[in-house]
Amino acid sequence: MAHLRAVAGTPHAMAVVKANAYGHGALPVARAALAGGADWLGVADIDEALALRDAGIDAPILAWLHDPDADFSAAIDDDVTLALSSVRQVQQVADAAAELGRAASVHLKLETGLSRNGVHEYDWAAVFALAAALERVGLLRVDGVMSHLANASAEDDQNALDCFERGVAAARAAGLTPTLVHLASSAAALRLPAARFTMVRFGITLYGLSPFEDASSDDLGLVPAMTLRGRVALVRRVSAGAGVSYDYLWRAPQDSTLVLVPLGYADGIPRQSSGTALVHINGENYPLVGRVAMDQFVVNLGADNPGVAVGDEVVLFGDPATGAPSATDWADAAGTINYEIVTRIGHRVIRRHLNG
Repeated sequence: MAHLRAVAGTPHAMAVVKANAYGHGALPVARAALAGGADWLGVADIDEALALRDAGIDAPILAWLHDPDADFSAAIDDDVTLALSSVRQVQQVADAAAELGRAASVHLKLETGLSRNGVHEYDWAAVFALAAALERVGLLRVDGVMSHLANASAEDDQNALDCFERGVAAARAAGLTPTLVHLASSAAALRLPAARFTMVRFGITLYGLSPFEDASSDDLGLVPAMTLRGRVALVRRVSAGAGVSYDYLWRAPQDSTLVLVPLGYADGIPRQSSGTALVHINGENYPLVGRVAMDQFVVNLGADNPGVAVGDEVVLFGDPATGAPSATDWADAAGTINYEIVTRIGHRVIRRHLNG
């Protein structure tokens, strides 16, 4: 986190710990990020925020995606800041604040081209006027304005940046005085200085992974945080022509040694990586063969057993500096992105947190 803060150079930095901190464990990551210099935490929904509060986290937390019947009262009561995307949400939060007899801290989220949640430009005037009126009567405190980039192209991001700047100016013209202005997540925080404003949100880079196709973690000075390990459960010799796993996607081209690893798509191993991913065993990389099943997959060691035995460690992905595949390698094998690879790791996988 300290490295990322130094790169961005903004007064404030948010560590995004939604979705169980991208599969890494929300509470330990939140603690580590705050210790490393983050001064805000970001989550998707109120339940994620309240779980951190219940665990003793007292740092500022922003929650930005809300069910139509979200319990805004619980969030306000626990000092969770709420990002709001519509007139309806602004009024709902104000009503909850009135019942509690205290002001709610909010950020107004603007739609700037992603076509997801956020106040569209044609609704800015109404939302800003309502928010300003509610501030004057002590029900809201508009502490921030935010949006999100599509990362589609330099031109698209510039258009979004221009739109966002119009929105911030309009908010201030309506009498609002947000101090936290944030548009950039990991990619823009590193490569689009004009989008940094007063705070940036670090998501995938917080976990040591690159958001770019043209730059690795190492290129960015990052070390992947997650290493996914299993163990060899079975070593088996098969004859040439033997089929492996469901549908016999792969048949042994020669007499071969196979190993069984008890991890499968129930644990987040992508079924789409069947026959394409590599794993690291005893210093060497070997191919996954056959169909990934719910609880297990098979690896081909080749014609001869190079000394692999039951109980040996299998590294699916981790720091490529060790010779192991990376989460990005697995993403390429599965036709997805490294964000999904780490976030989808299931609850059966035991997480051990080091140095924190």
